Amino acid sequence: MAANKAIRFGPIALTNTLTTNILNPPTLTGGVNTGTTNTNSYYLITHIRIVNKTASAATFSLYIGATGANAAGTEFMGTAQSVAANSFIDWYGRLTLDVADFLVGGAGTATALTFAAEGEIGIR
Repeated sequence: MAANKAIRFGPIALTNTLTTNILNPPTLTGGVNTGTTNTNSYYLITHIRIVNKTASAATFSLYIGATGANAAGTEFMGTAQSVAANSFIDWYGRLTLDVADFLVGGAGTATALTFAAEGEIGIR
């Protein structure tokens, strides 16, 4: 039986550096006689909301990949995706992030957009 725990991520103000690490699951180390070989956690993201708190449209870009990277082909949920003034964009799904996976990105205008997400944390 899975023993995942519900978890909230953020809110986090997005900077205008598109290589900012936003989310990455922790590794699990230490312990004595744990009786298991589970050494890493994972995130299971089910909802992401990007909120624009300004009176002007603003853009964001998100990527899944290596730390501090936004390589071509790793785009997720939008590249220069516009969020209308005083509005938001929601994403629903089942995105798994392992310890080697980073959700990376930022906004076109510093702190105009806020990132928040919901999901679960589990152990492999």
